[in-house]
Order: sequence, then C-alpha cells, then structure tokens
Amino acid sequence: MWMLLCDTRTQRGDGLARESPTVTGTGETERPRMNCFMPRGTRRMIEERRLHNERQQVLIRKLSREMYQEQGSDPHLGTRHQLSRLMRPDDANIFGSVHGGTILRMIEEAGGIISTRHCNTQDGDRCVAVLGRVEKTEFLSPMFIGEVAHVCAEITYTSEHSVEVQVHVMSENVLTGSKKLTNKAALWYVPCSLKNVDKILDVPPIKYTSPEQEEAGRKRHEVQRTVRQNTTERNEEVPPPASKPERPMKEIHTVGFSQSSLIHLVGPNDCMMNDFVHGGVTMKLMDEVAGIVGARHCNTRIVTACVDAINFHRKIKKGSLLKVQGRMAFTSPRSMEIQVIVDVEPLIEADKATYRAVSAFFTFISLDKDNRPLPVPLLKVEGEEEQRRFDEGKERYLQNKARRIADSQVTA
Repeated sequence: MWMLLCDTRTQRGDGLARESPTVTGTGETERPRMNCFMPRGTRRMIEERRLHNERQQVLIRKLSREMYQEQGSDPHLGTRHQLSRLMRPDDANIFGSVHGGTILRMIEEAGGIISTRHCNTQDGDRCVAVLGRVEKTEFLSPMFIGEVAHVCAEITYTSEHSVEVQVHVMSENVLTGSKKLTNKAALWYVPCSLKNVDKILDVPPIKYTSPEQEEAGRKRHEVQRTVRQNTTERNEEVPPPASKPERPMKEIHTVGFSQSSLIHLVGPNDCMMNDFVHGGVTMKLMDEVAGIVGARHCNTRIVTACVDAINFHRKIKKGSLLKVQGRMAFTSPRSMEIQVIVDVEPLIEADKATYRAVSAFFTFISLDKDNRPLPVPLLKVEGEEEQRRFDEGKERYLQNKARRIADSQVTA
C-alpha cells in the first residue's frame, strides 16, 4: 500500500530523479520526501512546464538585451519601436487591399507604445501617452493580404508636455522578399497620469544628434500647437447631427447624396489601460465612414491617399456612444477630400452633454480594376456653407500639391 500511494523518490524508469533515503548525523535514517496521491504523468507534466517557463524567460532576457543594444547602452534611452504583423483577410477591404483604417490603427499602436514607455522612464506617477494630434499621414503604396506590415516608430522631439513620434510603414512580400515603403506619419502624444487622467505630466527629454535637429523639432511643435488651437476653437460648438438623406431623392454627386454616419458603442476592447478609447480605434472608424462617402460619390473602387491632420480635442471614455459623420468637402479631377467628425454622447454620465471629440480630413482617390487612377466626379455645391468648405478644401489641395512638387525637386 505504501508503494502505491507514496513517491519514495528513487531513480525510476520514467527518467525523473528521485531522492533516496539518507543517513542523518545521529545515524538515523531520514525518511524520503513523499508526494502522495500524485501520478507519475502529472509529475512529468509539472516538470516539463517548469523547464519550458525557464527557457522562455531566458529567451525573453536575451531578446531584451539585443533590443537595448540596438537602442543604446542604457535601456531607458531607447527611442525606437517596431511592430510586425501578417495582413489577414479581415484586415482588408472588399477589394483585397489592406484597409486604411487598419494601417492607421497599427501606426497609433506603435506610437503609443514607444511614447508611453519613454514617459515612464522617470520617477513619479505612472502614466499612459494619449494621442493628441496626427499630422499629415501619407499612403504611398497599397498593401495586400499575405504581406507583412513592419511599423517603425521613433521619438524625434520632446517638449515639456508632449512627444513627437515619426512612423514609417514597410510592406514585405514574404514569398519574394521584396519590401516597399507604404506609409509615413507624425503623431503627437501627451502623458496623462493613471491616478488622475486630467493631470498632464512632464516628459523626459531625449538626446539629439545636433542642435539643428532640436531646433527643427521645436519649430514643428510650435506649428502644430498653433494649428491645433485654431482647430479646437472652430470645433467648440457641436452642430445638430446630420439627417439621414433620402438618397434616391437627392441629386447625385451632391454632399447630401454621399454623406454617411456610423454609431459605435465604446466597449472594453476599444480602450487603453485607463478606460479611455485607443486613438487607433477612432481613426479606423473614421476611415471606414470616409470610405463609404467616397464610394457613394464615385461608385468605383476607392483607396485612402492621405489623411490631413487628425485633431483629438477631448478624450473618449468607455461606455460612450460615438457618432462618426462624414461628408464630401472638395473634389479635384483626381482626388476627393472628405471631412469626418466624431461627436460623443456620454451614456453612463447622462448629466454631461454631447461634445466634439475628433475631426479630420481624409483624401481618397478612385481606381479601376487594374489599380489605375480614374477621374473623380465634380462635387455639386449647394449653399454658402458647402461653398465655404469647398473653397477651404481647394486651398488645402493647392498647398499640398505645391509641397509635393517642392519635395520631389529636393529629392531629385
């Protein structure tokens, strides 16, 4: 009975070491340690799991050392981060290319990780970096199902209370090994305390390679802060929600014909560690609505070409109801600009009024089945307000066109 119930921990045929009886200093035989009622298969499984965990910890430490060696001798000086992910069918639109909102979400995830990590390298309150603004995001080339997206984020400037992150996205064809640059973006984050989300903390400074690099970053910071303040002032009042157009009754290629809206209840999966919405979730929803507007206007395949600055005016809390509205603002012969706004209705805090949370302009282009650009139908403007938005969009279009020409000449 004793041999059936207890492990005498001697060497057995299962290969596991067992303890044999030992003699104590008094000359008495010490009873072996016993694991009663534990089958040999269970002991083997526990031992294998322990060894597996040890190997995993060794591997993690090795990878961490390699990462820190790439970033610098001090782990806290690391200012770069890379995400890589295989593009699956659920990442793509109905035409097979990766959804622009999917790319935007990965860009924000990489930026959020590196900025949050950097802001927590100092003593004091723990914090999470909250997205405040996304500068112009360029979609240089489409990405497709089966390719690997490499999202590289780097901190390029820090002010007292904000972090600038530059992001580049590369797509890799794992069958041929070819790579191409698909996206470029610049994002600004602010560190908010986990104890009090309304408290903005100081940002640890980074080391610059030259005074010129720091000065260029300071100028970018001043420009984005000025533009952000002006945009916030224009979005203080929340207009009444756009009425659902009776599309068959609306004239084709008008603002009312193509305008679209989406309602989304914010759940736990949409939020960061402090119960506020992840910026990438909001950008993905905005891109979806803008895509619907563009498809209605052109009735063809459309893709995101670029995103003008996305301004995050206020934070969005879990349990809120998002109302994402998109409408055509401007069309050129080859592109269309779509205005997207996000209004928030706090459902849990019923005493609080609806407020404007995010605003942006998305630029789309129309393509044929061979990915060649198609002409974009001219937008039919109705009323002074639509004419004002059209004129403002035309000014942005001409400014961006002049900037692209200047950049191409510098590159050449």
